[in-house]
Amino acid sequence: MITGDRKPLEEIAAMVEGYGHVLVLGCATCVTVCMAGGEREAEETALALKLGDREKGVTREVTFGNIERQCDEEFLQEYADQIARADVVVSLACGCGVQHMATVFPDKVVYPGLNTTFMGVTEELGVWSERCLGCGDCVLELTGGVCPITRCSKSLLNGPCGGSSDGKCEVDPSIPCGWQLIHDRLELIGQLWRLDEVLPPKDWSKSHSGGPRARVREDVQGTDDLEEGGA
Repeated sequence: MITGDRKPLEEIAAMVEGYGHVLVLGCATCVTVCMAGGEREAEETALALKLGDREKGVTREVTFGNIERQCDEEFLQEYADQIARADVVVSLACGCGVQHMATVFPDKVVYPGLNTTFMGVTEELGVWSERCLGCGDCVLELTGGVCPITRCSKSLLNGPCGGSSDGKCEVDPSIPCGWQLIHDRLELIGQLWRLDEVLPPKDWSKSHSGGPRARVREDVQGTDDLEEGGA
């Protein structure tokens, strides 16, 4: 799940200053789960902008909506008419959704209403924590299902660093040592012997260091056309 935090209202208001029709669009997937950019947050943002306009004596149209997935053109097109009527769109999706909307509607001004933070999990109500950096070269089978790149503050492939104390991280004592978690997990599943293996240097060419990545499934490309033709 991609998490994010809503930008301060003052920052959003400054972005849309001078535009006659503001459309605030939430995203019904990841950022809805972390309660940052769903329909409720879109409505709250729109109402707050309206209240600010009233206090300033500004008259303009501020509307809101919610898209199933802003990173998918199919769902974006369902809001094409509303987007076309707006002078500016405030997207409460992650950075992927903001960029994709700007690509699909290249003549439309699209601004981010969130600060995208990380890919993570829900630990409990109101608490999310990072679990994956999307490095493109997963080693979880070697580390008991605990990611050393994410869970270790130093991203060590062959840890621990030696600075942890009582199972806590040297960099941030409020969090567990990633390699302590790896050790405990390997011990639990009977694979402690894996710690004797020295992991080779990571292939960082599969990560973002090589530029924007793309994933292509040639086996499903063009299947929509085939299905439509068959129908």
